[in-house]
Amino acid sequence: MIMSTMTALTPEVLAKYQPVIGLEVHVQLLTESKAFCGCVNRYGGEPNTHVCPTCLGLPGALPVLNRRAVELGVLASKAIHCEIRETSIFSRKNYFYPDSPKGYQISQFDRPIAENGWIDVPAFDATGAAITKRIGITRLHLEEDAGKSIHDGFADSVSRTYIDLNRCGTPLAEIVSEPDLRTPDEAFEYLTRLKEILLYCGVSDCNMEEGSLRCDANVSVMLKGAKQYGTKAEVKNVNSFRYIRAALEYEIERQIEVLEGGGRVVQESRLWNNAEGRTYSMRSKEQAHDYRYFPEPDLPPLVVGEAWQREILKALPELPEARRARMIAEYEITPQDAMTLTATRAFADSFEEAANAAKSPKRVVSLITSELTGRLKAAGLELEQSPVTLKGIVQAADLAESGELSSKMLKQLLDTCFTEGKDFAEVYEREKPQQISDAGAIEAMIDEVIAANPKQVAQYVGGKKTVAAFFVGNVMRLSKGQANPALLNELVTRKLDALGSAE
Repeated sequence: MIMSTMTALTPEVLAKYQPVIGLEVHVQLLTESKAFCGCVNRYGGEPNTHVCPTCLGLPGALPVLNRRAVELGVLASKAIHCEIRETSIFSRKNYFYPDSPKGYQISQFDRPIAENGWIDVPAFDATGAAITKRIGITRLHLEEDAGKSIHDGFADSVSRTYIDLNRCGTPLAEIVSEPDLRTPDEAFEYLTRLKEILLYCGVSDCNMEEGSLRCDANVSVMLKGAKQYGTKAEVKNVNSFRYIRAALEYEIERQIEVLEGGGRVVQESRLWNNAEGRTYSMRSKEQAHDYRYFPEPDLPPLVVGEAWQREILKALPELPEARRARMIAEYEITPQDAMTLTATRAFADSFEEAANAAKSPKRVVSLITSELTGRLKAAGLELEQSPVTLKGIVQAADLAESGELSSKMLKQLLDTCFTEGKDFAEVYEREKPQQISDAGAIEAMIDEVIAANPKQVAQYVGGKKTVAAFFVGNVMRLSKGQANPALLNELVTRKLDALGSAE
């Protein structure tokens, strides 16, 4: 539970101010080796074992740019609609900190690899109407990561800081948004869409727990109608999208409270504390830090010409929004169903393969969205953890489409699958319900139901044709769900129409 010590502000006070939010997202690229050396790029391992003279910054060791990191950077840039700069420059960002053994970070400064992109996010206008809002992306640049400072988790009682340099030199793409976000919800949606795009492209695993995706937020508030932004604070150390939203909500209210009290917001970096639900001052940024950038002398300019760009972009997949739009039209599904089916690229690929192999793609969609997802939610499972595979869903859909399985039988079989943790084919082969397809046997049950319900018969004969469903339901119960549904519907209609003709 997130706790906060913020004094409650009235809605009227909050309504006077307009928050302004910009996000800086660091994404670890999914390469085999590090950005400028051959060390393995892998999370974990014994501390300080995935290192070499280059990432340790030892004298005489020279960097060599990882070609795959460039390709993933270009892929990510195009996916977020950035313009690729044909010639970009690496620079040294100079600062002294224990987790940076070289005393500088190889990054890109005034000539990044990509600029001027955007992502569309769902938002609301001033009247509360749902809209699509375009969030500008200033730049995407490539750089190397620093090591990791570890302050706790050790057996000794002495206060110490340890350094693990395994992460040092890991290739990063830093994605900087324009200050176009106006609410914590918009920031959450932006990050959700960005993560989804990056995962679809395969440029990163975006695992926030392992530090593969990290976000810093620049936050300020100004009076509504003002043209000049307020003084911003940078919020760091936020390790989940849920906490990013909470951290932004807290920081916005903190700044409003300062201003309402006659104070002045200080430009600073602040750390988010999950347990307390609040931010703390980390360091002042009243004076901009001079990183003394200068071109990296050991790396030539990076040239990504048109031919190389074309080759890289062959790997660009159909992106989530475009895929959802196509699937809505192709499979005649709702936007919400499309969101479910495109949750991950792997699942969307598997779904489309399954749908195209089935007799009725629409029935496959229906089973996934109406039967599978509900059971998964109840069991606390993700789609990828379902005991019923998509192959099993196709089999179930085909059996239902052919009339060999009634809706009730299908539900019972799926319940058994989830109870036993087994796929549909195994359960169906064992249980294989015996469906009644003998017309004479079904007619006998229809006659029994008709004889017991003269009032409903009169309603049907009088023109209320929807009453046929009443007879179908009663016969299905009488047959314990085993009557062939297609044949049952046909015989019920024929019998009732015959009664009407006889009168």
